[in-house]
Amino acid sequence: MAFTEEQLVRYSRHIILTEVGGKGQKKIGQAKVLIVGAGGLGSPIALYLAAAGVGTLGLIDADVVDLSNLQRQIIHHTSDIGRPKVLSAQEKMVAINSDVKVVPYQENLDADNALKIFNDFDYVIDGTDNFPAKFLINDAAHFAKKPLIHGGILRFEGQLFTILPGTSACYRCIFPEPPPAGLIPTCQEAGVLGALAGLIGTLQGTEVLKLILGIGKPLTDRILKYDALRTQFREIPIRRNPNCPLCGGNPTIRTLEVQEPPVCDTDPAPLRSQGMNHQP
Repeated sequence: MAFTEEQLVRYSRHIILTEVGGKGQKKIGQAKVLIVGAGGLGSPIALYLAAAGVGTLGLIDADVVDLSNLQRQIIHHTSDIGRPKVLSAQEKMVAINSDVKVVPYQENLDADNALKIFNDFDYVIDGTDNFPAKFLINDAAHFAKKPLIHGGILRFEGQLFTILPGTSACYRCIFPEPPPAGLIPTCQEAGVLGALAGLIGTLQGTEVLKLILGIGKPLTDRILKYDALRTQFREIPIRRNPNCPLCGGNPTIRTLEVQEPPVCDTDPAPLRSQGMNHQP
């Protein structure tokens, strides 16, 4: 892959970094990254990875743009209301950088299509807004052996961590199964600070670029949490669970399926300040 004069100028701030250089930029251009969700987290991820020159960017989301999305989903404009999110996002990504190939999937990710889609990419980034999807993405990445960058936001808090299947702790090592339905509120119920999505999504994009380049220390076996009200980051160490139902020594999950959360029969109100739903 030889750079054109225009590309040398476009990526010059990458190329002058000794950790990147021309070889690193070529790696970025050859990489294939799937972004699951074109919402609050997916927006900054898609924009920055397109700008960085990631060669192939997959984007899967079945939703259309809604007015309430525009407070945080910065890849979409007011004129996009009613349009499929993946097509709206694709337009902006290509407008930033025509070097990139954007593959839109205007559909829901499910147990039938997840592995087929994941197998076409090198890395997966989770920008979804519900627990069944997050468990499905985690499990599919495990079976497809694809590095996964998880992210979640709610109200004024966000978190992320990186999963290297077979090497580091997976999502189920920490959360063996979805919480009961109704136990933890959604962004629609509890709200979310719009700019928080930009911060967490940008960190997710940074993580995948590090993995592509093979530089730095990935955010594995530790969760990075951010409290916007305190402007405070903190790390929580985690470890791979030998009894994990997915990646443990005697796994009980051997096939891919959507796991619906159990029905909650407990008043969730007292618990809402204790947990964080992983929502974009």
